[in-house]
Amino acid sequence: MNHNRSDKLVFEALAMEAEQAKQAGALGYLARVFTQIGLPHSAVTGSQFVRRNGNLALTISAMSDVGLPFGAIPRLLLSWVTTEAVRTGSPILELGPTLSAFMAELGLARQGGKRGDITRFRNQTVRLFSSAISLRYSDKALDAGLGFNLADEYSLWWSPKSPDQLPLWKSTVTLGSKFFQEIIERPVPIDLRALKALKRSPMALDIYCWLTHRMFYLQKPVEIPWPLLQLQFGADYALEGQGPRDFKKKFLHQLKNVCLIYPEAHVGEGERGLALKPSPPHVVALPEPKKPAERWRYAAALPAPAPAPAALLLKAATYEKARQAAPGFDVYALERDWRDWIDKKGEQPKNPDSAFIGFCRRKAQPKTA
Repeated sequence: MNHNRSDKLVFEALAMEAEQAKQAGALGYLARVFTQIGLPHSAVTGSQFVRRNGNLALTISAMSDVGLPFGAIPRLLLSWVTTEAVRTGSPILELGPTLSAFMAELGLARQGGKRGDITRFRNQTVRLFSSAISLRYSDKALDAGLGFNLADEYSLWWSPKSPDQLPLWKSTVTLGSKFFQEIIERPVPIDLRALKALKRSPMALDIYCWLTHRMFYLQKPVEIPWPLLQLQFGADYALEGQGPRDFKKKFLHQLKNVCLIYPEAHVGEGERGLALKPSPPHVVALPEPKKPAERWRYAAALPAPAPAPAALLLKAATYEKARQAAPGFDVYALERDWRDWIDKKGEQPKNPDSAFIGFCRRKAQPKTA
């Protein structure tokens, strides 16, 4: 590892340890689906990209004359739009007063020319906002799918030739309704300083976001086989020959960088895969919408992934209390179990928030022999 690079990551880690993300104004969010399956790391030929994580498969489709998003820039953009959607409670987002100001907010340098960051940033923004996502879950008992656009519409009035010039109109994006709902219902908290520190490697960004999410609900040690990790993180590597060895070498190298930023993560090489042990999450926080009434004003018009009576909508703070009641559990999985239990029971609780917390507390109690 480059010593200057390593020293910089250690410095960033010390800064994060000294001040929590929320206190530092660096608390961000990412849609849960993108912590499990990521975008291409490098340029991809064609207009479709598929990546798998166990029984879950993600397909990204692009317009043939635009191309697929790839690299670090669209990942930073995804974290920004998710964070802003959670913060404002609105699917309509303004993308900064000028191109250079928006790039600075994402921690990107301003370099012009055909190969400069300015041109690449605008190009990757168009690629990302033009993309459509399809998710498919398949096992022996169930085959289910979901499709959505990242953006219903967008307007970019930036000029790469004049990045500091204020345009006549504001650049905006209106997030796709299903994508927006996924964001406000299941955002994963992340530290934006970590993303900026790891932005030189798309794989490092993916590993960090995945570990941050995974450690929220990991209850016992687990070893993930290298072939499964390659399907999730190594789409650029051949599945046979030298490909798996090259992927493993690259993954472990980037994992070291991630662990400098997230030293609390108990993770390392196992006998046949990556060994994970329960660890403190890197960011302990849940989204608090700026104006809850506005958040639900938009959400009420969106189709829910699973039908639920309006009376059973849970408050944002309830999920934090649920995590405290059932440490190490995935509260969203518990929520699904709770709703299934209510449906079978055929009786709605008078206080859904208290009932859900009580359900989580009972689930977390050790079973007696």
